[in-house]
Amino acid sequence: MKRFLPLLPILFAVPTAAQNNVQDDSTAIIARIESPQTPDHQGLDSFTFPDLMRRFHVPGVSIAVVRDFKIHWAKAYGVADIESGRPVETTTTFQAASISKPVTAMGAMPLVQEGRFKLDDDINTILKSWKVPDSEFTRGHPVTPRSLMSHTSGADDGFGFPGYDPSGPRPTLVQILNGEKPSNTGPVLFTRPPYQAYKYSGGGVTLMQLALADLTQKPFAQMMRELVLDPLGMRDSSYEQPLPPDRAQHASRAHSGQGKSMGAVWHIYPEQEAAGLWTTPSDLAQFIIEVQRAVRGPKGSVLSQQSASAMITPIGVGPYAIGLDIEKRGEGWYFQHSGGNWGFICDIFGHVRKGYGVAIMTNSETGGPLIREIESRIAAAYNWDSLDKPLLR
Repeated sequence: MKRFLPLLPILFAVPTAAQNNVQDDSTAIIARIESPQTPDHQGLDSFTFPDLMRRFHVPGVSIAVVRDFKIHWAKAYGVADIESGRPVETTTTFQAASISKPVTAMGAMPLVQEGRFKLDDDINTILKSWKVPDSEFTRGHPVTPRSLMSHTSGADDGFGFPGYDPSGPRPTLVQILNGEKPSNTGPVLFTRPPYQAYKYSGGGVTLMQLALADLTQKPFAQMMRELVLDPLGMRDSSYEQPLPPDRAQHASRAHSGQGKSMGAVWHIYPEQEAAGLWTTPSDLAQFIIEVQRAVRGPKGSVLSQQSASAMITPIGVGPYAIGLDIEKRGEGWYFQHSGGNWGFICDIFGHVRKGYGVAIMTNSETGGPLIREIESRIAAAYNWDSLDKPLLR
């Protein structure tokens, strides 16, 4: 959202040499990333940014790069709406899709820090509106918040949520969990003991959303604004579904894999924790920086060092910690998450220790290859640890 500052006396300052060096540094790096790559190893190296966007049918892309625990630069390209030609700006919001999950996981941690619940509590002691059924799989070890947020709870749905047309009916969370109409997915079933195997579970994360709502007795979007978005200065972000008009006018439209409009401007996601965040790369960069600063210690703005450690320490089954996918690439350890909603693809990653990372958001269902190419170019331009191409989930 655009904001206007009050009129103040105009002050003139001469930039310092250090400030000029930072500006020149970012300008040169951006130019290197946008231009054909040298040496040319064929593939996509000869493509400029506009070439890449046309090749992958991506109308708009927005990028924010983190260096030394702060945003080094942010830039937007293309259009937010192929029909109107409205340009993408760095404040244009995109659907974060599954990146909503780790941001919500961060929101759960202050409640843990306050003693409102524990990561290893039986989730049924928190839930009021729905219960995990008693079964042979849960009698030896209950389903817990830790298992739900690391996709090791035994939930077997494997959901990816398709979302709902804005003009149609939308289900409650209980209807989603039960697979009851108008839900467009099946029921969430628990088919193995917790911590026995990893399976990505949007349904398990949606159960965690219900637990947080039952615990706080607040609307989910309000809870997340109070716990994460406002403390981190993520002013352009919201979990509101649907978006209110003042935010909708600054949001990107969803586009098909051919870069075309698809009828509805976007889908609506009552599964807010799993897929409901609207945000910008610059705001997601603040999330990356919060994890990194809290890991370094003594604490961040939201996270204690202990909470940050829980978010980057894999459970031991599968690649996930609390909300984040943890991966070694080259000689570096990274936390990451990607996302794909109807008409949107995005990705974030950050180095666990070195204070750098990137957030990239696109408004096309074929944004994944473009994101991978941009990430590769950024890593090369900054001489970051060797990065394999990430898988988009």
